[in-house]
Amino acid sequence: MGLTRRGLLMPLSAAAAMAAAMTVLVAAAVPEAAASAGTSPEVPTSGAPTFGVPASAAPVPEAPVGEVVGAAPLPEADLSHHGYVSFSGGHIAIRIRSENLGPSDVTASTVRLRFSAPLAVTQELPYDCLRSGKATVLCETGGLRSGGGARQTALDLQPAGGPDEVIVRLDTVWNGGVRDTDPKNNVHQVLAPATGDAYAF
Repeated sequence: MGLTRRGLLMPLSAAAAMAAAMTVLVAAAVPEAAASAGTSPEVPTSGAPTFGVPASAAPVPEAPVGEVVGAAPLPEADLSHHGYVSFSGGHIAIRIRSENLGPSDVTASTVRLRFSAPLAVTQELPYDCLRSGKATVLCETGGLRSGGGARQTALDLQPAGGPDEVIVRLDTVWNGGVRDTDPKNNVHQVLAPATGDAYAF
């Protein structure tokens, strides 16, 4: 199961692809496991040992060193999140400006906010945001065109326990599958004392 509100997390198709890759890695590890256990692999009538591979399977040609067969280069983009955090009166105000500096468009993006203190059980969140644990909020930015307008996200959250300060950690948890050429401008950590001052990131 996954989150259902507008694809805030990695789409199921991408998750399925990751699961398939893990299956390939596990299958590749079987021969090593058999050798360390002192067991002999199944030997077909042809005399060539196999590990669950049909004897009729055609051999796979070797690729030149450093070349990945069939792999297309990932599109490149540069996601950027900036804004500010302020904390006073038991409320954490966060404003985020998300944009894509290009060169490729980003079909979807999800920002993750993690807090040093757990959040109160009851929170009013924007439509594109949801809770993910006691101290984490995920917010979808939607598609971001290369060099297009920025998307604004505004949150007003309440921490539990009345802390004197909070640390907010912000990063991109999903970027539509592009390669981010400058990840430093979308990963931030902000310490906000309960003074009401705005701290930029």
